[in-house]
Amino acid sequence: MDQSLRLDGAPPASGRPSAAPDFLDLPERTAKPRRTGVTHVLDRGLPVRSLESLLATAGAHIDLLKLGWGTAYVSAGVRDKVALCRDAGVRISLGGTLLEIAVAQGRLERYLEWLRELGIDHVEVSNGSLAMAPERKQEVIRQLANEFIVIAEVGSKGTQPVPGHWGAEMLGDMAAGAAWVVAEGRESGTIGLFEADGSVHRELVEEIVRAVGAETIIFEAPQRPQAVWLLRHLGTNVNLGNIAPEDVVALETLRRGLRYDTLELLPEAVRAR
Repeated sequence: MDQSLRLDGAPPASGRPSAAPDFLDLPERTAKPRRTGVTHVLDRGLPVRSLESLLATAGAHIDLLKLGWGTAYVSAGVRDKVALCRDAGVRISLGGTLLEIAVAQGRLERYLEWLRELGIDHVEVSNGSLAMAPERKQEVIRQLANEFIVIAEVGSKGTQPVPGHWGAEMLGDMAAGAAWVVAEGRESGTIGLFEADGSVHRELVEEIVRAVGAETIIFEAPQRPQAVWLLRHLGTNVNLGNIAPEDVVALETLRRGLRYDTLELLPEAVRAR
């Protein structure tokens, strides 16, 4: 349903909300709360009012919001963001780098206390910034999975992947209790899943899909061509991450075949008319 975004709080110009249109034949889209077709958004320090506006406009298309890196540690309004996301049916977590630092400094328990204080029940566990052996990472996942929904990220932010390693680590993370595994692409989209020029590391994608299954992987894809490639190869309801807030609506049009780049996702009978 539409709602007014006017600062004076007045209703939409028509005087009453309008239902979302449904007269086109589009690809079948999963509904929230969903396991597949997830859109995972990267918050790089949004003001609270900007997040409120984003959720009013596009909250139906957002499944997970990550307060990137250590932004939650140095910004005000985190509790307000948690409350807004809860009201909008959006899961929220902090960036994995923050947990890596807490583990390295022996402050994991204090970090978890902070999450409880904030009311956050999703946690990202990664080892892409600081050295942490996969075995130690999986120990942390097992500990946290008793209380939190764990999102485990695989891949280094500084080096390209070694063939075969990502699939094995993802399987280990899932066995330890992770609900999703994130395939590293960074905010830039130039590492991990992608080459330095942003092109998709196709063999790596195929390897981890064979090992784990696409429905459990969140593919970080910050650049539009990367999202388009994954949608074309893995379908409308592929899980996509590191999406910029300003790109959420545009991504949803790509998922629905409402943009030239992904018209091929429209039902075949529709395209043939």
